[in-house]
Amino acid sequence: MAAIHTIFSSLLAAGDHVICSVAVYGPTTTLLNTVMKKFGVETTFVDTTDAENVRDAIKPNTKVVFIETPGNPTLCISDIEEISKIAHEHNAKVVVDNTFMSPALQKPLELGADVIMHSLTKFLNGHADVVAGIVVVKDEETYLHFRKTLNQTGGVIDPFNSFLVHRGLKTLALRMEKHSQNAQKIAEYLEKHPLINDLKYPGLPSHPHYETGLKQHSAPGGLIKFEVEGGIEAGKILMNSVKLCTLAVSLGGVETLIQHPASMTHFSMGKEARETAGITDGLVRLSVGIENVDDLIADLSQALEKVKKANLTAVGV
Repeated sequence: MAAIHTIFSSLLAAGDHVICSVAVYGPTTTLLNTVMKKFGVETTFVDTTDAENVRDAIKPNTKVVFIETPGNPTLCISDIEEISKIAHEHNAKVVVDNTFMSPALQKPLELGADVIMHSLTKFLNGHADVVAGIVVVKDEETYLHFRKTLNQTGGVIDPFNSFLVHRGLKTLALRMEKHSQNAQKIAEYLEKHPLINDLKYPGLPSHPHYETGLKQHSAPGGLIKFEVEGGIEAGKILMNSVKLCTLAVSLGGVETLIQHPASMTHFSMGKEARETAGITDGLVRLSVGIENVDDLIADLSQALEKVKKANLTAVGV
């Protein structure tokens, strides 16, 4: 959040306008709707998977287009190159939250973006023991401008966490390759499972933005989103039944993490608000780790079998 706050504070002033992806890290939305709004910054949230929505939302005072791709938690994909062209026609800067792909798989600056943000907590560190962020820019002038804001707001990483991130970076390429390989196999397994609906994974041709993904990332990454049949209760059973997958809300570590937003991170929103945000009762987000993929599939299989038995019991079979 220090990185995201630094970006907005550096690029925006009272009276400016931001276009932001609807599918984005939740606290990004909150920051724009609270702190930045209080200081006179207006935000329009749009579905950036259609670049024309960005064009339609641009105003004379639009200064920043902020996209997260793939988006959280729906794994929708936005076309960085096309959005950058549209934004630059109107002298707006493009910021990309590249957390889900990491620089090992996706390089937004090469696709026309102006600024990249990563949560170092996730894949870049890779070991679930750091909380940090990073801002990546194109040139020295922009760096100095951002650095001044960062120094004044004080959101700086400490030396030991920096050391841990450097440790993680040494294995980033290997880890991202394994995350992607494992996730591909698990996604292919889940796509055929009778209890799984609306599965989204960038490596599957069934993903609605599959072709866009092929243009801008070198591998599909380690995140899978799916719907388990049976709604919120089925989601709870699945969470309580996994043994190898770790029940936790983060992502990007060497271990596989699984979470059910409707009963965990987004429970307090209420059903109606969740559905408006595209978070259905059965939605599950899986951050695939680097364990043996057959073990992971076996764990998901036995947990889904318990969901199936619970559903059968519920209808008296």
